Amino acid sequence: MARPKPLRKLRRPELQARPEPVRFAYSRWDGSQTGFELDADHIFDEVADDLLYHGALTGALRRLMADGLRDRAGRDIEGLRSMLERLREQRRRLLEQLQALDGADFASGEAVPDLAELRERISRQMMQQGAGKATPERRCGDTTQQGDTPQQGDTPQQGDTPQLQQLLDALSRLAEIDQLERLLQSATNPSDLLEADLEAVRGLLGGNAASGLQGMAQMADLLAEARLIDARQPHPGLTPRAIRKIGQNALRDLFSRLDPDMRGRHSIARAGPGHEREPLTKPYSYGDPFNLHIGQTIRNAVARTGGGVPVRLHSDDFEVEQTEQQVRSATVLMIDLSLSMPMRNNFLPAKKVAMALQALISNLYPNDYLGLVSFGETARELRPEQLPDASWDYVYGTNMHHGLMLARAMLRRQTANRQIIMITDGEPTAHLTASGRAFFSYPPIRETLDLTLAEVAGCTREGIRINTFMLDATSQMTGFVEQVTALNGGRAFFATNENLGDYVLVDFVAHKRSLVTVGR
Repeated sequence: MARPKPLRKLRRPELQARPEPVRFAYSRWDGSQTGFELDADHIFDEVADDLLYHGALTGALRRLMADGLRDRAGRDIEGLRSMLERLREQRRRLLEQLQALDGADFASGEAVPDLAELRERISRQMMQQGAGKATPERRCGDTTQQGDTPQQGDTPQQGDTPQLQQLLDALSRLAEIDQLERLLQSATNPSDLLEADLEAVRGLLGGNAASGLQGMAQMADLLAEARLIDARQPHPGLTPRAIRKIGQNALRDLFSRLDPDMRGRHSIARAGPGHEREPLTKPYSYGDPFNLHIGQTIRNAVARTGGGVPVRLHSDDFEVEQTEQQVRSATVLMIDLSLSMPMRNNFLPAKKVAMALQALISNLYPNDYLGLVSFGETARELRPEQLPDASWDYVYGTNMHHGLMLARAMLRRQTANRQIIMITDGEPTAHLTASGRAFFSYPPIRETLDLTLAEVAGCTREGIRINTFMLDATSQMTGFVEQVTALNGGRAFFATNENLGDYVLVDFVAHKRSLVTVGR
């Protein structure tokens, strides 16, 4: 077999010259370009559950890029994982094609060029060509290129055979696949996708993939412009607006599942003297507070007399404003973040309930106090802004003892009606020792149970009610919670991760109503 001739003898000058860098510039999507319908609120809604579960915005965006998403019109945007699978399938087919060409007679008995060397040459040139992509001389998606690397469909040079042209086209396409695959594999945040040659993506994966990559590349910018993430930090974090949005969305989702009779918009059964005005009036009755609604009273008098001045009032014309009576309350939400919560798929529902309750109180009961305590091997107090990032303990232990100690101390500073809402999926298996260290044992030892019940008794003496919401309750857990309710007088609810939010929110609203009824 004849020795393969050097690459320079193939009479393709584009393979001999060193290509100039291809230069790209990117412009912000202004809505005039065709593409998927993405906006900041939609992207944030798509990523919210993942963010709550893992507690990291960067990771949530990376997984969204990998898995893909749906735009506002319901169209699927292909994820990077699927794109990589399609690129690998294309590579497999091209390699089979090259294998079939191996040994073919290209021109007058010449042997096949060294395929490995030829592919390496083209790949190296493609990499050099991509080095200038970030320079501002070309719009994203522009097809005019300044490099000399052979492209699919090049006109064969004199003396080239169709087989040689087919070989060169296949190798050039393999180089494009390699380059795009490296980019997609290394992308860790949306802005990394700005490096993609959209024309190459379109040729390899189709127009939808190119438009999808263009949309995903702008996700972080859209979130930053909407003030949902703070992009000034090395690792972008959530803004206060984003935290409020998570809570409001969780609250909306939970209340949308409730029966209308259970929702009630949190209003109380009876109206009475208070300080919160409602846009409602009623005819005055003897004994009502004389909160006269001037406008409606005058309209009643005009309607009665038929008009004219002066307007003469009668007691039957009097219309008084209704007010909503409110009583301030103080609540500490204790949320179990032990390892069993994610293992049993209870972690995300519990965290969403916490976000929803925080949104409910801040929006409708701004004078109320809400404290947050997480407990696993040990317990800690959380600020509302820390809740989205809170994650589970990677060690075993359900330290209700420490959690109740913190909750009790927090409520001791409050003078309003006080309660603890505890969400858990296990019995107490840990406690704090006299030296302040955590002790864990499963099954729980007598000391753990006694210390936990001693904190329950302390809450009872201080007038703090404990309502427990149990997930995946076992007979041992049920027996312990029955002791808690017997000591404290609070209530226990057997819930699932699907109806937990319904139970917690309805009970909280019912608690508010009962406070008003007692206060009257």
